[in-house]
Formats: sequence, C-alpha cells, structure tokens
Amino acid sequence: MISLVDLRARIEAGRLAPDAAIAEARESLAERDKSLGAILRTAPEGPVPAEGPLAGIAVGIKDIIDTADMATEHGSGIYAGWRPRADAAVVARLRALGAVPLAKTATTAFAGLDPCGTVNPHDPAHTPGGSSSGSAAAVAAGLLPLALGTQTGGSVIRPAAFCGVAAIKPSFRLIPTVGVKTFSWALDTVGLFARGVPDLARALALIVDRPAIETAEAGAPRLALCLQDFAGAADADALAALTRAARAAERAGATVFDLTLPESFARAWAAHPTVQDFEARQALAWEVATHRAALPPVLGPQLDRAQELTAAQYDAARRDAHRARRQLKDMFSEFDAILTVSAVGRAPSIATTGDARFNRLWTLMGVPCVTVPVPGDRLPLGVQIIARFGDDGRALAIAGMIEAALRAEG
Repeated sequence: MISLVDLRARIEAGRLAPDAAIAEARESLAERDKSLGAILRTAPEGPVPAEGPLAGIAVGIKDIIDTADMATEHGSGIYAGWRPRADAAVVARLRALGAVPLAKTATTAFAGLDPCGTVNPHDPAHTPGGSSSGSAAAVAAGLLPLALGTQTGGSVIRPAAFCGVAAIKPSFRLIPTVGVKTFSWALDTVGLFARGVPDLARALALIVDRPAIETAEAGAPRLALCLQDFAGAADADALAALTRAARAAERAGATVFDLTLPESFARAWAAHPTVQDFEARQALAWEVATHRAALPPVLGPQLDRAQELTAAQYDAARRDAHRARRQLKDMFSEFDAILTVSAVGRAPSIATTGDARFNRLWTLMGVPCVTVPVPGDRLPLGVQIIARFGDDGRALAIAGMIEAALRAEG
C-alpha cells in the first residue's frame, strides 16, 4: 500500500516530482487493475499541479461523486456516459489542494447493496464490501494513496475492514455532499480511505481546512468497549480482533471498560432502515418511475417496499434517532471514544457486499467513525473507533494510537 504522508515527504524533499508521482499512479492503474476491477475510468492526460499540500497525490473518486472530466455513472447503465458539467464540492477542493482526481472507482448501483464487479485484493472469491467497493480495493492493492467513498449504512467502514485499510466516516456533513448522488440526505456521508490513520488525518484536515484534526492527541483515553448486542452477535474472529485491539490500547495507555447501550439505541438502530428507505424512494423516484426494469435485483425490490412506508413512520424513526443522539452526547462525558467491531467478521463471498449492522447506528448518530486493520495472515479484520460529534481529530488520534500499538506487536 502507498502512504500519502510518505509520498508527500518525498515530494517536499525533492526526491519525487508531483508529475512523476501521478505518472507512476497511472501506470499502476493500467497494469494492476485488470484482475481487481476497482477502476472504471481514468482522467485524461493534462498538466499536473506542482504546488499545493496534496500535489502529487492521485485520488480515486467513487462513481456517485461528480467529476467534470470523467463520466459519473452511479454504477448503473441508466447513466452510461453521463458527464456532469461541474465537479462535486469535495473534488473541487482536492484540485485546489494540488491533488489529481485520477480515477473513478467502482460502486454498487446507486450505492445500494447489489455487488459490482470488484473483487477483494486478498482473495478474489470474496467481496471487497460495498458500496464503496472500488475505493477500498484500490487503496488496499496499492493503486492509489487516497480514495473517496460514501456511507449511508456501512459503505466506508465495512469495505475498509474487509480490505484491510484505514478509513474514516467523518462527522455528518463535515465534508460537503454537494455533487454526490443522494440515497438518503439524512445519512449520506463522504468518507476517506488510505493506507493508515496518519494519511487519513492529513487528508481530512486539508480537505475541510481544519489543521487541528491532524494535530489532535490521544492522551490517555477512556475507551468504552461496546458490542451492540441488539444488532446480533459478531463472529468469533471479529470478537477476538476487538479484544486484541482493546489490549493493545491498554498497553498504549488507554483505560478500557465495558459499555452496554441503553434501549433507546436499539430503537434508533431499528429506525435506520426506515429513515434510509423513505428518503431513498424520493431521491431515486425518477429512476423508479422511468427505469424500474433496469434497477438491480436487490435495490429494485428494496425501493418497491419503501413505497409502503408512511410519513408517520418516518417521523417516528427520526424522533427515535434524535433521542439517541441527545443521549449519546451526554454519555460522551463518561468516555473519550467507543471501541467496537467494524463488521460482522471477515469478508464473505463475492455474491454479497456484507452486512452493515454494526455500522448503521453510528451513521444515524452522525458521529465520526474510524476503522483500523488488525494484523493477521488471513482475510483482514478491522476495529472501529467512534468519538463524539465534531471530534474527528480525537477519533483519529485514538485510532492512530491503537493502529501503532497493533503494528508494534508484529
């Protein structure tokens, strides 16, 4: 995998020119993606910015995020060849920082649950996760140092865990979603994939113009170990990885204690699909009305069922979410972060994108979530660090502390 921080250090020291870094990335994409299926198209050749804090950094852009120089097809033939007139706000910001949005990465159709053609870099018989399949796989395979994804349920954290990379789903709306295809406007969040936590911290701090995100310190954090029993049981391997991460955190100076979430969080967790699907049926109303037969086999029936949801059900679900958010804000006075699993277990077969049940509560809460890999010899596993709303720097600092402690184990 390629480190964004290391690349920038080489560029700043004069050992690598930005245009050479982008040329290397183009060559890597052309040569190594054939069996992976992570990359849909690349940007046309053109001048490479020589200045800027992200000069020389090639970025993968999930194919529901608008780019003016590349088609944005939303993972669907309905939008084959469609070219936006403008970049999404986050893409424009990357260009202003000197980065090169080099490739559109594969996504499930409309960021839904139907698998796309991307495979897991660790084993092609297994899924890379979804819906940000190509972004996670491209970073894991060392094709790109940074990639954008989106999360409505678990579409950043889960594929990062399955592919063995670091990722952040930031606080809700920290990164603008202007120019991103909407699935659920109350949930959709732009996130980042990178080799490690320092790369995420550098990129996020620059993208949102908040230097304190990169310089935040973990200190001696209080970590609440949370299993989310109402979401069902995680696999034994995932629980073992969580225990290993908790012990590593303790060795690094953290205090870890068990946390059982109150019943209000179970109601909020159960409310997530209602919020998501009630909004999705409106966000994708044109596609349903004019191209229903072209929708894939999971998303199509999902939107059909969503037609039966009532405004009263949606409003009740939103109230459940709001109550849980207020309670979570108060609970964070007792600890600095929550530590939990990133996914049910290792990546399942290529026939599915996996289960988001350990992600969707935190997406609904709007809080920052960071996943870090737990080293091992088989398909990757990840653990998730969750902080209070707006405390993205603390989430990354604690995640970085745990990541470093796990790597030190060898």
